[in-house]
Amino acid sequence: MPNSILTIDEITNECLRLAHEKATFLGTINRQFDESFGKENAKIGDTLRIRLPAQYTRRQGSRVMDVQDASEQSTTLTAATQDGVDMRFNSRELALDLTNFSKQHLEPAMATLISGIESDVLQGCTKKVYNAVGTAGTAITNLSVPGLARAKLNQYLAPKDRNRNIQIDSVTMAGLVNGVAAYFNPGKDISEQFREGFISRTAMADYYENERLWTMTNSDDVTADTDADALVTDGGSTIDMHTLLPVAKQTVGSVFTIAGVYACHPETKAPYPHLQQFVVTAIGATTTTVAPSFYLTGAKKNVCSSTGADLAVTDFNAKTLTFLGGASTSYVQSLMYHKDAFAFVTADLPLMADAISCVRKTFDGISLRVWRASDIRNDEMLTRIDILYGYSAIRPQWASRMIGAAAA
Repeated sequence: MPNSILTIDEITNECLRLAHEKATFLGTINRQFDESFGKENAKIGDTLRIRLPAQYTRRQGSRVMDVQDASEQSTTLTAATQDGVDMRFNSRELALDLTNFSKQHLEPAMATLISGIESDVLQGCTKKVYNAVGTAGTAITNLSVPGLARAKLNQYLAPKDRNRNIQIDSVTMAGLVNGVAAYFNPGKDISEQFREGFISRTAMADYYENERLWTMTNSDDVTADTDADALVTDGGSTIDMHTLLPVAKQTVGSVFTIAGVYACHPETKAPYPHLQQFVVTAIGATTTTVAPSFYLTGAKKNVCSSTGADLAVTDFNAKTLTFLGGASTSYVQSLMYHKDAFAFVTADLPLMADAISCVRKTFDGISLRVWRASDIRNDEMLTRIDILYGYSAIRPQWASRMIGAAAA
């Protein structure tokens, strides 16, 4: 019986299966917004506005009503990045059975594609996360650091469900497993199918081993104060620190605290016993953009004094900044997060009208288009696999970095 030529549908389905299997991080974050993109006549463009819950303050007692306007918050997510992988096959290779064809061609191709995308998304999302736990320079060898990360998520009201995950590199995982091996016994999970990299579940989170984590390197200066006039405003997201820390010494993604600026409970506004952490998100000529924004009063209040009192903008002037980690030192940014901290969307790429063999399929939030055309001169089939995607840290407060030993 002669071999049959693999169809484009078979190839597309196998590409999606491999993408899903290898999406260690992408497979654990929110992808529920995908259907808003690429629908005929939807006409929403490439940007989706995601609404976040409104925040309110509490009225105590039976006094006159204090009616509050609903101040809606939102964030945007843009699907504008197109990546792909291109291949060529001869007719003999297309006559292979799907298993052999997948191992020889599709598996390495999809591994390269998904690995690159996941690395970019991990770095982009981690740079927006301002919560961080662990002692920079001290290896993670027990569950104390994951436990502190869990506490951070709790303090910022991340749901306590089965949607919390940890991404950790192999070196850190080796030290952690060696210290608490009893907690990483996969016996009960053996019969289940998990994504590549899954280790086990403990401390309310699924653990994944992932070599695509972002490694951040601090600048050679991590000691500074804010300027005499820090230029902080209520609701603003910029701060001036350039006099004692030149912009060339500032690093996007670095985490720091400000002396006297404490975190508070998102709902009760009671002070937490720790300083609020901030992350540098952009660097200007004289001011630095940070997250979260500074909300000093009202329903969105997120910083306070050690007693819970409201801060004034002058309370940020000439204050000591403490950056996480040592100067000129690199740290792998392991991550604990709730599924809804981040969102990843893929858009439906168009099917070309003149293409004889062009297929688009979606599985578990990942949309791929496979387009195939023949090269008669060389007896080859040219194939391109494309994905159009975007991502955003929609609730970065529901995530925490876990910092350990310096990267080798």
